[in-house]
Amino acid sequence: MRRFRLFPPLDFARGALSRSRRAAFALAAIAALPAMLAAGQAPSPRPAVAPAARYAPPRTPDGHPDLQGLYDIATLTPVERPAGQPFALTEDQATRLEQQVAARRARGRQPSRSDRTAPPVGGDGSTGAAGGVGGYNGFWIDAGDRYVVIDGMRRTSLVTDPIDGRIPPTTAEARQRNAARATPTSDAAENSGSTGAGAYDNPEQRPLGERCILGFGQTAGPPAFPDYFYNNLHRIVQTPGYVMIETEMIHDARIVRMNQPHVPPTIRKWLGDSVGRWEGDTLVIDTTNFTDKTRFRGSSANLHVEERISRIDDKTLLYQFTVDDPHTWTKPWKGEYTWPATSDLMYEYACTEGNYALGDILRGARLLEKEAAHK
Repeated sequence: MRRFRLFPPLDFARGALSRSRRAAFALAAIAALPAMLAAGQAPSPRPAVAPAARYAPPRTPDGHPDLQGLYDIATLTPVERPAGQPFALTEDQATRLEQQVAARRARGRQPSRSDRTAPPVGGDGSTGAAGGVGGYNGFWIDAGDRYVVIDGMRRTSLVTDPIDGRIPPTTAEARQRNAARATPTSDAAENSGSTGAGAYDNPEQRPLGERCILGFGQTAGPPAFPDYFYNNLHRIVQTPGYVMIETEMIHDARIVRMNQPHVPPTIRKWLGDSVGRWEGDTLVIDTTNFTDKTRFRGSSANLHVEERISRIDDKTLLYQFTVDDPHTWTKPWKGEYTWPATSDLMYEYACTEGNYALGDILRGARLLEKEAAHK
């Protein structure tokens, strides 16, 4: 059973502007310093400002911040920044775009006409998982309806470093390696990946989401990304020795071992080997030992991901990540976004138990081959 909601409320963190004001004051003072020194003046001392009350997160019995809860990470903010957009939108810009998305989704959720005609044989030529012959209508889609807000800024990308909000270029080694691989990457969407001759010969050649191994679009992580489609809930369960991060999509559950060494390099896992530690009030998760069958965005088995999770307030987590693989990208890249708490329920995603689609995909390919041979 898959969860759906119409217009879910999202509680994004709206940081105070005091940080940006302090930064502006400091930059102005630095800019004025040479002229003041040339005139024989000393800069005036900064007026005393009462420190803001520091947020005190709830804590578990072992004294660490309690990060447990259910979070809805759906958002309109894409992983990479669209061309021509600034680092952040103004409130008016974000509101206008959010309203446009809400109106478009409202139209898509209208009931289908009872007198509609059947789709043409072979589809209408459009692309996508539906193949132009029909699929989910807007009623089932739950891709988020707000932009991520951090420090009062409505972000236009999850990626923050490089500053252009774009993932760095891949290396020549990675391009050559991925061109030689016939199987799609772990974050490939349904019905994507290779489509040439032999692409449907074996289940191993289909995306991992189709095979119910990992969530679509890197929802399971690491790093964990929104799906931009549906099933965006994540649950955190915390004990002194372990942290569990459960993803609604494909019901992936990642176990983080606290204060432990990584497993030997001969052991490789779909989600990598995640070990955690506390740095103050921040949970730091270090993940290595990926299998080369995962290949997040074409990465190698040497992929290294660091995640940092901290609590902003009682209803919001800040999730930050660093991705490093010199065999794939020209330099490491970073990003961040908020995980707002939700009162929704996480329903079972019985993917493997009900995955008749993969068998149908392979049977359909055999039928097409038989028809082609007959002709």
